[in-house]
Amino acid sequence: METELMGALKERSEVDAITVFATNLKDLLMAAPAGPKATLGLDPGLRTGCKVAVVDATGKVLATDTIYPHAPQKQYDKAAHVVDKLVRQFNVDLIAIGNGTASRETDSFAADVIKRGNLKVQKIIVSEAGASVYSASELAAKEFPNMDVSLRGAVSIARRLQDPLAELVKIDPKSIGVGQYQHDVSQTMLAKRLDAVVEDCVNAVGVDVNTASAALLTRVAGLSSTLAQNIVDYRDENGRFEARTTLKKVARLGPKAFEQCAGFLRIMDGKNPLDASAVHPEAYPVVKTIAEKTGRAMKSIIGDSSFLRTVNAVDYTDETFGLPTVTDIIRELDKPGRDPRPEFKTATFAEGVNTINDLEPGMVLEGVVSNVANFGAFVDIGVHQDGLVHISALTDKFVADPREVVKAGDIVKVKVMEVDAGRKRIGLSMRLNDEPGADNRPTRSSKPARDNQRGTQRQRSNRQEAGNSAMGGAFAAAFAKAKK
Repeated sequence: METELMGALKERSEVDAITVFATNLKDLLMAAPAGPKATLGLDPGLRTGCKVAVVDATGKVLATDTIYPHAPQKQYDKAAHVVDKLVRQFNVDLIAIGNGTASRETDSFAADVIKRGNLKVQKIIVSEAGASVYSASELAAKEFPNMDVSLRGAVSIARRLQDPLAELVKIDPKSIGVGQYQHDVSQTMLAKRLDAVVEDCVNAVGVDVNTASAALLTRVAGLSSTLAQNIVDYRDENGRFEARTTLKKVARLGPKAFEQCAGFLRIMDGKNPLDASAVHPEAYPVVKTIAEKTGRAMKSIIGDSSFLRTVNAVDYTDETFGLPTVTDIIRELDKPGRDPRPEFKTATFAEGVNTINDLEPGMVLEGVVSNVANFGAFVDIGVHQDGLVHISALTDKFVADPREVVKAGDIVKVKVMEVDAGRKRIGLSMRLNDEPGADNRPTRSSKPARDNQRGTQRQRSNRQEAGNSAMGGAFAAAFAKAKK
């Protein structure tokens, strides 16, 4: 009984750990994209140099190079000239800098280059988690067969700033840098759950069929890896798709697959304006009927909120399309192809704070939430070591789940409460009124706090009644969990 009970408790814990991982992954994949802008990716390094890659608005690689602005080579001026030339030559809008080794030094270098040349370009530090895994992967080798492995990482860094979702789907979710205890839980259950999250995110955002990679298309409902590659091959051979119906000409893409995938694939500036929306081709007759009954052109209906508010969904229902479906169609016509991801924002790391030794208690810094656990949130403040905001320091109110307050990718302001450079531990607080070294514990008089206290008392009581045996401890823990 003890073995069975401990097994059941471990299984429950695994489910909770996988849920935390899946939630963090979803937040990361749904992070705001910078959009289709020419981007220069910088993969920082010291001895091996900084890898440089320039990609255009569609993610196509335009140029690559390696520069050595830092020790031991210290070819600062030469490196600055290379970056300045590339920015001007390809009209670069953004500079994406990986957050690994020498990232803050590279960030300062980029700032100096921008200031020297009076360049109209924005620099942003992005997470490079998983970039090295992608660089050495079979997918990267197929995508860039003649490119050095180290340079592929810079391409990935640039692209993940343009569209995090489109680039991160190429990397094994377990290598992206979120989640905990991932090696201690069922690998089959974890992989299944994370794959489902990736597919949900891709389908929620939609995919531009004329620019998407085979890896991204594979995540679309109804498309296998073979069908995804066939779509890319057809596009390379015949040019861009002008209509969703053209997908039926792709090898092995039958009626059933088309029915499943068509609503998630977008065709921008195509022959039919509805092809850029989430309206499924099967539902086009509903839109056509609305246009005919109201005497409006189909193209003029799309995006006309004032007109669409006057449309009564009930008038367009039939045996095939019910009220919920017609309501969804009208809502989609109001904001065609809307992106559920938030507006693009960036964090600004403090100048002069580059390592953990530069931190002092009391500093107020801006950072990015890199991971969320049940006990708090980890925040990247630009010192190569994430700090921890304990659940009790997230806000002045009682918090049962840290995700009620923050999620991965959020930009937050934190105060440094404690620094242990030897153990590489940084204690942070999002309550900016807290004072380092003081007792900042909130006075909890709320009902949840009282309930937790009573639950703790009951747990102690149950533990005492159960005795000190291992069986008694297991029963006490199970009883407390069941009560919650």
